Amino acid sequence: MTLSTVSDLLIQETKQVDVEVKGWVRTFRANRFLALNDGSTIHNIQCVIDFESTSEALLKRINTGAAVHIKGLLVESQGKGQTVEIQVSDLIILGDADAESYPIQPKKHSFEFLRENAHLRTRTNTFSAVMRLRSKLSFAIHNYFNENGFYYMHTPIITGSDAEGAGEMFRVSTLDPKSPPLTEAGEVDYAEDFFGKESNLTVSGQLEAETYAMSLGKVYTFGPTFRAENSNTSRHLAEFWMIEPEVAFMDLAGNMDLAEDFLKYVLNYILEHCKDDLEFLEQRLIQEEKSKPQAERSEMSLTDKLRFVSENNFKRVTYTEAIDILRNSKPNKKKKFKYIIDEWGADLQSEHERFLVEKHFKCPVILFDYPANIKAFYMRLNEDGKTVRAMDILFPGIGEIVGGSQREERLEVLKEKMAALDIPEEELWWYLDLRKYGTAVHSGFGLGFERLVMFVTGMSNIRDVIPYPRTPQNAEF
Repeated sequence: MTLSTVSDLLIQETKQVDVEVKGWVRTFRANRFLALNDGSTIHNIQCVIDFESTSEALLKRINTGAAVHIKGLLVESQGKGQTVEIQVSDLIILGDADAESYPIQPKKHSFEFLRENAHLRTRTNTFSAVMRLRSKLSFAIHNYFNENGFYYMHTPIITGSDAEGAGEMFRVSTLDPKSPPLTEAGEVDYAEDFFGKESNLTVSGQLEAETYAMSLGKVYTFGPTFRAENSNTSRHLAEFWMIEPEVAFMDLAGNMDLAEDFLKYVLNYILEHCKDDLEFLEQRLIQEEKSKPQAERSEMSLTDKLRFVSENNFKRVTYTEAIDILRNSKPNKKKKFKYIIDEWGADLQSEHERFLVEKHFKCPVILFDYPANIKAFYMRLNEDGKTVRAMDILFPGIGEIVGGSQREERLEVLKEKMAALDIPEEELWWYLDLRKYGTAVHSGFGLGFERLVMFVTGMSNIRDVIPYPRTPQNAEF
C-alpha cells in the first residue's frame, strides 16, 4: 500500500478505500479520536480508533507529540469540520512522547516560549504555516528569475570587502584569540591568518554579483548574509537571507520595473498556492487585533495587504517630493511623528514611509533619487551632484522592503567617491576593473527575505520567520 500524506487524503474524492499514513499526534480524546498531522498541511485528519479492541497499554502510549503509523479505511466523516476520516484498523507507535515533559501541549503558547523550543515549534499550526509559506516563497523567487532568463549565482560567504561600508561585520579567523601573532606596530598580524588578510562574513553578495552581471547579463543571488549590529529589535537579525538581482544595460527605471514585477509575481504565487495557510494566519491576526486598542488596529486584513501590493501600480516619487509631502503633513506639523521632518537630507524612518504608503498615496510607493550622503558609495551620482539614482520600495505595515540603485559605471567618479569615504582602491581593485573593461549602465536591488516573509505571514517579530534566529547573545540550536 502506498503511503499517503494528510494533505492528499483530505482532498481525495474516492471513499471506502484502504489508506496508510504516518505523522504526529496533535490531540487524542475519549480514547477514540486521534488528530494526526504530518506537516503537509495546516489541517489534521481525524483517525477513529475502536478502543474496545485496542489494548489499554497501547491507548496509554497515544500522547500528544507521539509519532504513529496508521492503516485504515478512508470514509466520509460523520462529524463537522472535516470531509473525511480514517477508521483505524492498525496503529503502530513509531516514537513515544512523554506526556508530562512534552513542551508543545494543545494549548496557547507565547512566541517567547516557542523560541526557547524552536526545535519543536513547527509542530504548532502557526509555525508550520509560516515555514511552509517561507518554503513556497523561496520556490516562487527562484521560479520568477528562472522564467525571466536570470542565472543563479552563489556569491562568497567569506569576504575581504565590506559592500555596505557599515563596518559591522563578523570576523573569520583561525588565529589564537589569546595570543595572536602581532606586527612590529603591535597590531594583529592577519598576514599569518588562514586567508592571509583580515576576512569577514559577508553583508551582501552585490559586488560579486555585479561582476557576473557584466558578463552573463542577468544574475541573482539568494543566500545568507550577516550583520554584527548589536540590535535587539523585532526587525533585526545577525544572520538573514538576501535576494539580490543584478542586470547589465539596465537603468534605474528598468530596475524599478523589475522590482515591481518581481514582487507582484511572488505575492500572486502565494495568494494562489497557499490559501489554507494564509487563511489560518489571517484568522490568527484578526483575533490578535481584537486585543489591541482601536487606534492601533490594522485597517487591512493579511490577504488585503497582499492584494494591495499585487493589484496596485506602485507610485514613483522622488525623495525631494516625498520630503515636501512629509514636511507639510498634519502628523509632522502637529509633531505626531517621533522624528520630525525639518529639512531636505533627512533619513526617512518607518513612520514616514508608512504615512506615504498608507495615508497619502494609498498604494505601494517607490522613492528614488536620494541624497548621496545617506546612500552607499556604489550608487550612480546624478547630474545635480547631490543625489544618486537610488530607489526604495515601501509597503504597508512595514515601510521599506526593497533597496536598490543604478550602479556607478564611471571609473573616475567611482574612484572619487571611494576616496571621499576612505575606501582603499587596492581593496576593490577587481570592482574597479569592471569600469575599465567594457563598462556599461547596470542596476540591481536587495530584498531581505525575512522582511518579505514577515509581510506575507503577518508575523510581527523577525525571529519568528526564520527557523533558528541569530541575535545578540543568542546562538541556540
